[in-house]
Amino acid sequence: MKSTFVIPMFVALLGIFTQPTYAGKDVSTPNVLIILVDDLGYADVGFQGCKDIPTPNMDRLAKSGVICTNGYVTHPFCSPTRAGLLTGRYQQRFGHEFNPVYDPLDKNEGLPLGERLLPQFMKEAGYKTAWVGKWHLGSSPAHIPSQRGFDETFGFIGGGHRYLDWIPNERQYTLPILKNEKAVDVKNHVTTVLGEQAAAFVQSQVDKPWFLYLAFNAPHTPHEPTAQKLEQFASIQNVQRRKLAAQISLLDDAVGVVLDSLQSSKQSESTLVFFLSDNGGPTQSGAINTPLRGAKGTVYEGGIRVPFVVSWPGKIPAATRYELPVISLDIFATALGVAGKAIPTDKVYDGVNLIPHLKGENKESPHQQLFWRHGAGQNHAMREANWKIVRAKNKPAELYDLGNDIAESRDLANEKPEVAKRMNAALDAWDMELKAPVFLGSSVKNEDWGPGGANQKNNPKASKKGASKKQ
Repeated sequence: MKSTFVIPMFVALLGIFTQPTYAGKDVSTPNVLIILVDDLGYADVGFQGCKDIPTPNMDRLAKSGVICTNGYVTHPFCSPTRAGLLTGRYQQRFGHEFNPVYDPLDKNEGLPLGERLLPQFMKEAGYKTAWVGKWHLGSSPAHIPSQRGFDETFGFIGGGHRYLDWIPNERQYTLPILKNEKAVDVKNHVTTVLGEQAAAFVQSQVDKPWFLYLAFNAPHTPHEPTAQKLEQFASIQNVQRRKLAAQISLLDDAVGVVLDSLQSSKQSESTLVFFLSDNGGPTQSGAINTPLRGAKGTVYEGGIRVPFVVSWPGKIPAATRYELPVISLDIFATALGVAGKAIPTDKVYDGVNLIPHLKGENKESPHQQLFWRHGAGQNHAMREANWKIVRAKNKPAELYDLGNDIAESRDLANEKPEVAKRMNAALDAWDMELKAPVFLGSSVKNEDWGPGGANQKNNPKASKKGASKKQ
């Protein structure tokens, strides 16, 4: 089947990952590739209807698989979403509710070490594991990718990065890019380099199934496209939108390099691919989430519903759309399922193996209910069938029928009080299972943590609510 954190002296970029010597690859066990992009708007890719930004490579991936039109992530911004994706658990169950501060000396700011990550389970199933791109899950020696289950690593540890003409130093957006914990000299656009490194890993893996977590930071700001790409979109009058378009086009090219590597190494049909954004697009940076309401940072649809594709040629349908709600938590369960590994039973895991649903073998909805909590209880949302409730602190709950109102434009809370009451109760019950945040990042200090962590104003670690349940 398939240290200490120090900034070392720079060495020359040596090219591809090392060639493995494994033999007897079991072709019935698929590779698993997660392509996570950063801040991509719901309507900023061709397969979602975008007209002003050609995305031929993302579109061909979508044509090879299933577009999940109701595909969600667990949070409206970066790090918490990644924590949920890699653990298969609502990240609030273990207190990861903010973006961690980049500080290699802080052992608390990051995905809690008591959680096991998907690559650790995939290694147990016989997979070679690799991470390429953005980390943003903690920077202490114990938190970095090589200590969380990845055999091979390439990327930056912080929450974002410059793309061009940056001088490496210890500030988050100009950190050295590391290959297997050694700094490398990067000359080209960072998006291009990440695509090339991912493709090199794919090409090198011919005898053993592999798991690759490819986490692009594009099209997150700062928008620093190449001059050639910027010229390609000169017809877009809005300057922010033009830069974003060029950045997305560079991202699309990089995705194409990875897809080409699958094809040239004859691994397309033996690779399960997930493609999604980590949250909705930030409209202030030029992103478009039409027809959804809201943007990155909100629990309206525009913050949490994202472009979401699942592709496995020959195993799940091609060029189809799946309309029932799915969530990034399902990637964990699906990956373990195709690897032949059971979901652990020591904790609550919230994802579902999507393969039977996407193949049409299971007609039921993968989830009866989906939940969101943002800002340590400041904002909540829940979806049940087509009903969605949204709660903001000190505001009445809002109720929407997404089946008839995808834009969340008509609040039905007063018209359907029984639905609102039922969903409020379910949301409260879920919230009581959660932990208070175990770190605050740079966003919030000394807040009231709400249900599940109430009255812990000056000690967010102290909540014991829900401790009798599996978390």
